[in-house]
Amino acid sequence: MMFFGNSLTSMVATLLAVLMAITFHETAHGYIAYRLGDPTAKNQGRLTLNPIAHLDPIGALMMFVFGFGWAKPVPVNPFYFEGDRTKGMMLVSVAGPLTNLIISFAAYFIYVAGSGFAAIPFLSIFLSTTVTLNIYLAVFNLIPIPPLDGSKILAGLLPKATAYKFLNTVEQYGFLILMLLIFFNITDMIMVPVANVILSFFTFILQLIF
Repeated sequence: MMFFGNSLTSMVATLLAVLMAITFHETAHGYIAYRLGDPTAKNQGRLTLNPIAHLDPIGALMMFVFGFGWAKPVPVNPFYFEGDRTKGMMLVSVAGPLTNLIISFAAYFIYVAGSGFAAIPFLSIFLSTTVTLNIYLAVFNLIPIPPLDGSKILAGLLPKATAYKFLNTVEQYGFLILMLLIFFNITDMIMVPVANVILSFFTFILQLIF
């Protein structure tokens, strides 16, 4: 899924949208883990909205070259969690995609309230890209393949023995599976319909408001 345009305005606006999306996504993971008792992310300086702390050099390069990439995963140690560790990991995993959906809706709200900001092309591109990008980032991360968040959410829903087998069997091939799904555009086939449903739901809500 390509987001970067050809004009300088589009590229800068999209870059800022990408940095904001991955920064809030990763910080959300770390913050929920911290609230559950895990100080790992905080101790490593990852509870910050400074995008530099979350950038992965290879992931950033992939984003510019191929239109998709990844950030540096926030370290989480569930052994620090107070209470059920499985539920804790599910909460931490849900936090990232949920934050992206909240950002998407907020940007959509501002975009509609400002009637698209047609007079300010940079802001218009930034907001519209933020809406779309964050939805796709949320949906992509909910795919249940390690190391994506969806795999940890699924593992939390499965019986412990099944979850253990699932993670240990699939995890070693997870990155390869993802690359194949992306290469053959299978991820788009999964993401686009779901993203369209979410966007339609946001549109419906905003129509009720405005």
